[in-house]
Amino acid sequence: MGNEGVIAVEKALALLDCFKPGEEALTLTALAQFSGYHKTTVYRLMNSLERMNYVIRRDSGVYTLGPRLLYLGKLYEQSFHLASIVQPELHALATATGESATWYVIENGQRLCLFRAEPSEGLRETRLPGTFLPLDNSAIGQVLRHWGLNEPLLESAPELPLFTSGMRDPHIAAFSLPVFGEGNKLLAALALTGPSSRLTKSMRDSGVGKIMKETAYSLSLKLGAPKIKCDHFYSL
Repeated sequence: MGNEGVIAVEKALALLDCFKPGEEALTLTALAQFSGYHKTTVYRLMNSLERMNYVIRRDSGVYTLGPRLLYLGKLYEQSFHLASIVQPELHALATATGESATWYVIENGQRLCLFRAEPSEGLRETRLPGTFLPLDNSAIGQVLRHWGLNEPLLESAPELPLFTSGMRDPHIAAFSLPVFGEGNKLLAALALTGPSSRLTKSMRDSGVGKIMKETAYSLSLKLGAPKIKCDHFYSL
């Protein structure tokens, strides 16, 4: 494929990235504004995506995402079978704490929300699986950078889970700790997030910290981490 073809593919994918929570249906004008591409280019590329079922053009003229993306998403999940192990643990953690439980991994120099479980009720911080965020100084970012990228960010034995508040959003707080796999390699950052008015640092010593450690311990064992490593690291 020539450079022109590569650019066309990248532009088509960029148009798909314009769809976000709250912006699930977009007009041609909105797509042109969000992408910065000329309307003629957007129209041509969206026609191609429509023919391949990546988008649907409604009778009103707006575009929505198509079923082909769901198919590919399901294939992606099945390719590594993590969901069947991780998702039940996240649901149990969210139910026990009343906060949002998330599994973050490092992908292309960013952190990717791969799995997510929400509490059944109450105010919560929402994040769709598949969302990319920067590797910042939040508790989640620190876990991924320190144990995943070997950046010397923390003391030799930091108090776990790590806690930060207001790093990306002044109203959101997060607890996070690492989950390991075979060869003691970091697999993910296990996170618990919620409103900073409710999720506070003091909760680490009032049961939330223990529940998170138990979840990370269980997941690490199931995913191949040596028991001796888990016993020492999580100190249950």
